[in-house]
Amino acid sequence: MSDSFSANLAGKVAVVTGGGGILCAEMARALAASGAAVAILDLKLEAAEAVAAELRASGAKAIGLAANVLERESLETAAAQVLAELGPCDLLVNGAGGNHPKGTTSRETFSPEDLDNPDPALVSFFTLAPEGMRFVFDLNFLGTLLPSQVFARQMVGRAGCSILNISSMNAFRPLTKIPAYSAAKAAVSNFTQWLATHLAPAGIRVNAIAPGFFVTHQNHALLFGTDGQPTARANKILNGTPMKRFGEAKELSGTLLWLASEAASGFVNGVVVPVDGGFSAYSGV
Repeated sequence: MSDSFSANLAGKVAVVTGGGGILCAEMARALAASGAAVAILDLKLEAAEAVAAELRASGAKAIGLAANVLERESLETAAAQVLAELGPCDLLVNGAGGNHPKGTTSRETFSPEDLDNPDPALVSFFTLAPEGMRFVFDLNFLGTLLPSQVFARQMVGRAGCSILNISSMNAFRPLTKIPAYSAAKAAVSNFTQWLATHLAPAGIRVNAIAPGFFVTHQNHALLFGTDGQPTARANKILNGTPMKRFGEAKELSGTLLWLASEAASGFVNGVVVPVDGGFSAYSGV
């Protein structure tokens, strides 16, 4: 994080779930550069430790831990390690999430042949598998709920603590083909508001960032062909984004640090902030 502004987070402990991914790893860098000790949680220990090792090499205090955001016991083990090695959590970034092909339709809109098409490779609204929908919803919603339950316990009774959820543009304007992910992220936005109200007496602020379109490991093949050129779907996204480009991971850092800083946003609670190049503001006309 060389060209982003920083906040004073010295003495704070931040926990980032999904921290081995492109966007959340950059968030971890921003938090560490601002003085926070950072715990990187990821389903894959090697991914978490790779980011933590990078942060330690830059002089930050960081640990990488394996954790499954859908298993309370796994999260409680990680929370105990964070407490023992870094201290109690001040900031939780719920970054773990994602989509799955089984929660995705083959076509953008309904076609009459969808009703009786025997092709098993064709996924229509009528053949969406409940287990695929459930997996995506659980990963994004329960994967936000459970870490919040576990780590907010370390925040109760301590000043300046907050939770930052990661929503999506899909929560504002659902994209075609991905009903599970869109619904799950809408739930994350709604839950952010609910939890902000619920935890306000405990002094814990809860907010969210709703990224627009950023290139990650998960979506690269959907956005770019083997020739490196944008796919038809990517061009639709770019045409709907007034700034006509994808975001860069570091462009989430300013909003992250603003919401993480009690001095900068101490009266900001229950908001979902788009960082989307104008996508949510553009009607298409």
